[in-house]
Amino acid sequence: MSALTGKTALVTGSGRGIGRAIAERLGRDGARVGVHYNGNTAAAAETVAAIEAAGGQAFAIQAPLGAAGDAEALWAAFDAHADGLDILVNNAGIDGIREPIGGTDEESFDRVFAVNTKAPFFVTKLGLERLRDNGRVVNVSTGLTQGLRMPELIAYTMTKGAIDSFTSILAKEVGARGITVNAVAPGVVDTDMNAGWLRNDETMASVATMSPLRRVAGPTEIADIVAFLASEDSRWVTGQWIDATGGALL
Repeated sequence: MSALTGKTALVTGSGRGIGRAIAERLGRDGARVGVHYNGNTAAAAETVAAIEAAGGQAFAIQAPLGAAGDAEALWAAFDAHADGLDILVNNAGIDGIREPIGGTDEESFDRVFAVNTKAPFFVTKLGLERLRDNGRVVNVSTGLTQGLRMPELIAYTMTKGAIDSFTSILAKEVGARGITVNAVAPGVVDTDMNAGWLRNDETMASVATMSPLRRVAGPTEIADIVAFLASEDSRWVTGQWIDATGGALL
């Protein structure tokens, strides 16, 4: 029997990148996975197909995050496929405007907070009504909140700082139900979202030097950490910010 056999998981933003890797890993571990996506139907279908090809079970649900009623729409779509939840992974996010404070306009600021902070807050709020006792909540944060400072990502970093606080406070609130809440904080990861600036030899070599392991992470490195936090093996770990930067903060 696999570690998550009989469990149901929801991974937001799992059509590609880190979210897809998480969904595929949870599927391999036996969970039935809700693959949430915003607008890329083809990418979500590929994730579902990959999980099923590996012997797992999955279903796709569509709901744009960052809009009014987004959490309600997401859970309405989820409820059409599943009765209850065991694992919630708040992965969906955008980097938003890449400008220091002087170049950050109010509309861009509000947008990145709506997707990265407000949406997971209310997705989780409604999700707790469905999350069974001894369930798992895993939030995807960033190493930027603890030391990898980038002025051009000030608004994005602020959204994830709020997620870090959300993680530790919620862990205290839901612990009596046996629910654990943790945050995983990647550094630079080779994903489609980062492809435009990362995927050239010079930049890849430079980023690799940030880690004492001397390489750039792929999505599976992050997914494997999330899988641990989703499993019974992590039952005594809660309220934690897990450094997943490959030692870049050392």
